[in-house]
Amino acid sequence: MINRRSFITGLKGSKLNIKEKKFLKRFKPWGIILFSRNIKNIYQTRKLTNNIRKIFKDKNYPIMIDQEGGKINRLENIISFDNLTSEYFGDLYIKNKKEFNALYKLFIDNTSYYLECIGVNINTVPVLDLRHKGSSNVIGNRSFSKDPKIVSKIGDLCINHFKSNSIGTIIKHIPGHGLAKVDSHYFTPTIDKSSSYLKKRDFLAFKNKNTFFAMTAHIKFKKIDSENTVTHSKKMIQLIRKEIKFKNILISDDLSMKSLKSSIKKNTIKTFKSGCNLALHCNGNFKEMNIVAENSPKLSSFVIKKTSQFYKILS
Repeated sequence: MINRRSFITGLKGSKLNIKEKKFLKRFKPWGIILFSRNIKNIYQTRKLTNNIRKIFKDKNYPIMIDQEGGKINRLENIISFDNLTSEYFGDLYIKNKKEFNALYKLFIDNTSYYLECIGVNINTVPVLDLRHKGSSNVIGNRSFSKDPKIVSKIGDLCINHFKSNSIGTIIKHIPGHGLAKVDSHYFTPTIDKSSSYLKKRDFLAFKNKNTFFAMTAHIKFKKIDSENTVTHSKKMIQLIRKEIKFKNILISDDLSMKSLKSSIKKNTIKTFKSGCNLALHCNGNFKEMNIVAENSPKLSSFVIKKTSQFYKILS
């Protein structure tokens, strides 16, 4: 692990090509993220993840996925979770907690089963962003509720259920994406709320979460740092560490998203300068992958320690 670099990369297709094999051997990313383009069926995907782990000679090598249910369903070629949105479970939690507890655990157990089948050991859930009226639908029904206490409670259940199934989780999009009025895949959202408002609402949902990983939001909180998105803001990363009290591995959201206005190289460098531990790059563009890799440092002792702790839940 000591020679690995501090980034996570996407891949182009459903099997490793020669360039990607050489890339992984040369740069040794901390982990891999899979998307629908990488997943045709269970057998093919298991072969892909096995081949990745053979390169690293590591049965626990981190391979992750965005498998939220609802519209974010990377397993769409295997199974449909289209109606099982976070909003559905949040509403059920209010109406009938007994039914919620049974169905939500069943949902996570089923998701965990398929992730285990394909060789994925980290899921980028729960989404802890609040649902705000008038905000972009990029979050929308991916949010459990407008109430931070409900979001926090369901988030805890999500983390613990996946952990009991030996699957890691990544809370997102810390410290809160729900107020964004535009989609950060294409634009830079700017939030104008005061720090005191945010601490009682959006930030609250992320506090005291027992997970090894968190993913930052590519949004600006104007009254805290008017210049930088969270991913590139030392002030915001300090807030995440000191006030939200997240003590584990901080991962950027995808560096190829249009919310970040600099070049891929500058975006990568700024991610580490702000205090993020790992840079995420998703689109499988080989030229961009190389730029991210070349500008990502070797793993810090902090990341090695936390990754080793994460590995223990996998055994």
